[in-house]
Order: sequence, then structure tokens, then C-alpha cells
Amino acid sequence: MEMELTALHWIYVVFIALIIGFMVKRRDTTLICIIGIFLLALVATGSLASSISGIFNSFIFAITELMSTILIISIIVAMSTVLTKSGINDVMIAPFAKFIKNPTLAFWVIGIVMMMISWFFWPSPALALLGAVLLPVALRAGLPALGVAMAMNLFGHGIALSGDFIIQAAPKLTGDAASIPVGDVIAASIPLVITMGVVTTLSAFILLKRDMKLGRIKADNEGFVQDQTISENLLTLGQKKFFAIFIPIAFLLDVVALSILKLQGGDATALVGGTAVFILLILSLVAHKQQGLEKSTAYLIQGFQFGFKVFGPVIPIAAFFYLGDSGFNQIIGDYLPKTSLGIVNDLGAALAASVPLTKEIAAVTLTGIGAITGLDGSGFSGISLAGSVAKLFGTAIGGGTATLTALGQITAIWVGGGTLIPWALIPAAAICNVSPFELARRNLLPVTIGLAVTTIVAMFLI
Repeated sequence: MEMELTALHWIYVVFIALIIGFMVKRRDTTLICIIGIFLLALVATGSLASSISGIFNSFIFAITELMSTILIISIIVAMSTVLTKSGINDVMIAPFAKFIKNPTLAFWVIGIVMMMISWFFWPSPALALLGAVLLPVALRAGLPALGVAMAMNLFGHGIALSGDFIIQAAPKLTGDAASIPVGDVIAASIPLVITMGVVTTLSAFILLKRDMKLGRIKADNEGFVQDQTISENLLTLGQKKFFAIFIPIAFLLDVVALSILKLQGGDATALVGGTAVFILLILSLVAHKQQGLEKSTAYLIQGFQFGFKVFGPVIPIAAFFYLGDSGFNQIIGDYLPKTSLGIVNDLGAALAASVPLTKEIAAVTLTGIGAITGLDGSGFSGISLAGSVAKLFGTAIGGGTATLTALGQITAIWVGGGTLIPWALIPAAAICNVSPFELARRNLLPVTIGLAVTTIVAMFLI
């Protein structure tokens, strides 16, 4: 059955193109997003009052969806501030500084460690665990903060999340939709994940080194999120050494708890965030003594100010893209066709229904569907559609269902899971104090090259 596309779908496509165009030109997209939300609401409801209200409601929806990420970033920033002011941070990073002595080592060591942790606990908790410790080391080694963000982002939200070999949430969704075992999806995804990961990270690193050499990115122009306050004499050297050991142990115990209790995603992030709060309170009381109570509040306020300052520009664009998925019915109402699966999924289904079937076209189409459904910034919302289309195409061409399923999964997560959509990659950008829009622009070419090469490889594997 051919998917019915309405004026709402085409308005959404037009504004996606406008937003991407403005981002490429390094212009602010807030006004474009707000106009897009307004027009979608106006066309759907026909009511001026509802359309104006829809803008505000979309912001509330976006903030609600992003709140857990805002909180974990704010708390990590608050904790890192007291680590820096007390001088504990300098003691903690000393062992790592012996191994990470140049930008190249910093990029690859941080990326690989991020990937390994993300396989077990997903990227957001991994960012919280690694960011506060390894970012200062990388900066001192000469790697710009933007390079650190790229490494954590591409290896964590890209390689680890797109394969999801350990937790297996992604291959379970795509495998169920394609009516094939999870093991088949994982087996088919291994060569594609390796291809995508190697090509993308190498491309990103080569382009980063080129721009550093040309002076387009300067390491000394990049700063850490906590205004680089010089450490104060708040603790003795013995106390600093104690807490430099205590804090990593606390987070390692988190890792053990995550494994034993099988906590994932939001639950894992919550445990790490709660641990960071306790560390913040303990350090504030020990370092500031009688002023500890007031200082702990001051650090939290500073963290929250940073969190909302960073997320503020992203809320309008997130609000617009959430309308492409389940957010439409919750924000505007039930105005899409009865058979609709959400605007972005409808567009993906329409693309699948409009192309002839060969293995080459099937691979290109699955990449396109994955990219389109990833535009909502989730990465996971559209992979069931990718699995369904892969089953349809695999049956039609006489094989290759598992490879097509894996290709759609990888594309959707690389695009929407946190390497190209600005608000999805905010955790890495925020911890490194770089613009999420600039990070998205830096990732665009390497990820595009990786997707192109991976799609070609998939053609030979089908």
C-alpha cells in the first residue's frame, strides 16, 4: 500500500532542507524552526490560536524530552568545577598525561575507550564517566576540545551504538521487524560497522589534523566548560591524592553496579548522575568547611546555568524535529492520516514504495530510509521501519535481508543517534564546551563518506 503524503509531510521536508542549508551556511536556525512549527500547526489545525500555542507546547515537549540529558550535563559540570578549584583534577589526570602526550594519541585513546565503555553501558553514561577526567588530559596534549568531542561522539554514538553488540536493543528491534533472529542481524552488521567506523573515524581524524595544521582549529582557543579556574589551596596534597583515588573508585563501582543490575540508558545515566551529586556534596563540605553548604548550592547553580545556556539554542530545533515522530500527536493533535506512522516514517515508507528493486537500489534505499527516519534525533524510532522494508526488499530480490536490515539500522543510528542531529550530540558538545552545531558540521563530511562506502560494501554482501 502506497503511503499517503499530505501537505504536512511536504512542509516538513521543505523546512528540513532550509534548516540544513542554514546550518551549512553557519546561520542560526531558531527562526526557521519556529516558523516551521507554526506552519505545521496552522495547516493541521486551521486555528491561529492553536498554532501560536503549538510553538510554546513544542518547546515544553522538547525540554521534557531533553531534561535527563540537561541534568546529567549540569551535574557533571558542577562536580568538575569543584574538582578544578580544589586541585583534585590535576592529581587525577597526572597518570593519563603520561600516556596521552600528543593530539593523535589523545584522539584515538579517548575514542577507543569511549567505544568500549559505550558497548556495555551506552554512550551517555560513558560520556559522563570519561569527560571530566580525559578532556583536560587531551587539551594539555594539544587536541582541541572539538577534536575530543568528535572522538567521543563518533566512537560512542556512532560505532558502539550503531552495532549495539552487547546490550542488543537495536538489533532486537530491527530483527523483530524483519522477522529474522537477532544473531543474524549482529552477524550481518559486523563488517558494515567495521567499515563505517574505520572510514568515518579516519576521515574525521585526517580532516581534523589538516585543519589544525592550517590553523583553522586552534587548540589554545578551546576551553573546558568550567572557565579554567586556577586551583585554590582548599585541600592538602594528601586529601587531593585521597579524592583522586576515591572518585574513580566510586565511578568504577557504578560500572560494577550497572553490570550486575543490568542498568541501561536512562537508568545507567541516573546512577552516574546521582554518584556525581554525592561527590560534589562531599568535596564541597571538605574543601570549603563552614561554607560547604552554601558552596555546594553555588556549584549546582553554576552547573544548571551552564546546562540551560548550552541547551537553549537547541530547544527550538529539537522541538521542530520532534514533530516528525510521536511528538506531533502530543503537541499538535491527531491530524495525520489514520495510517500514518509519523511524518519521518511516512517519508521513509514512501521512498521505499517509489523505487525499483535491484540489490544496488535496495542498499541505497535502505541507507536513505535510515537517514530520513534518523532525522528525529532518536536513531531508534525508525529502525523498525528499516527492518520491515529490509524484509520486503530481501524477499523481492531473493536474499540479503539481514544485510539490508543491518544497513538501515547503522544508518539510522549514525544519523539520528548522535553524530549529525545537533541536539542528539549535545552531551559530547556540552562536556567539551563546543557548539553542537559546529560539531554536527565537522561530523557531516566524514559520516557522509562513511555511509557512502558502507552502502557500497553492503551491495557486495547482499
